[in-house]
Amino acid sequence: MKQPKTVDEYIDLVHQAVYEVDELMSIIGDDAEAYEPILPFVADLDNQLRKLYDDMISGRYEFDPNGPDLPFMALADKIGTHMTFKPLLRVINQTHRFGLDVAA
Repeated sequence: MKQPKTVDEYIDLVHQAVYEVDELMSIIGDDAEAYEPILPFVADLDNQLRKLYDDMISGRYEFDPNGPDLPFMALADKIGTHMTFKPLLRVINQTHRFGLDVAA
């Protein structure tokens, strides 16, 4: 998965991640007992991604060049085996830290 080149592409990636968490929540809803240990982490991931998306849409979001990972990356590492979209979260995090791929 390539790094986005525009702010709109970046926002679309975050929106896609929100959708992916919704899909995961739907799967969990079908078998909540099996996923009970990760439910708090998924809920927290959902909240963090929605806040990031809301911040982007409202203009409150700022890139953090060479800053720390986005907080949800720790959650992604904890529940990564249950997520097929972890590479998407890595691209979002990398873009947050290093900016858009404007050179490509």
